[in-house]
Amino acid sequence: MVIAVAVSEAAGVIGSFFTISAIPAWYAGLIKPALNPPARVFGPVWTALYAFIGVSFFLVWKQQSNILENVRMLRTWKIGAAAFFTQLFLNAVWSIIFFGLQSPGWAFVDIALLWLAIIWTMVMFYKISRPAAYLLIPYFLWVSFAAYLNFSIWMLN
Repeated sequence: MVIAVAVSEAAGVIGSFFTISAIPAWYAGLIKPALNPPARVFGPVWTALYAFIGVSFFLVWKQQSNILENVRMLRTWKIGAAAFFTQLFLNAVWSIIFFGLQSPGWAFVDIALLWLAIIWTMVMFYKISRPAAYLLIPYFLWVSFAAYLNFSIWMLN
């Protein structure tokens, strides 16, 4: 479980390299929507979400040994793992695009793909471990809110 959570948290660490320096230099000067939370909220929320994401993957990973004999379920497990790593990649890339490249428009494209990848992951995880899928609900909701923020910032600026 520690490895699964660490891998998920690493996506956040990668994104933070691009985020931290851009907040005072670029992000602070942007017009933001009315529902934009204070910057101090994002770090703790994302840290908790990455932990949920990691535990979710751990629950699915544990099922691998139980399904090795079942070809259909093994295929589902592999697709679920691919969906998981796709969404994790898109998550890390979002910070690079939004903060590093300072491109809210392209970041919105990324977050739309991320949103779909999270749904894909949840559907596949649900077939393997319902608790794993349920652990991704807060992540899905937060990314939905983040998509609203991203789109609003793009339109306002």
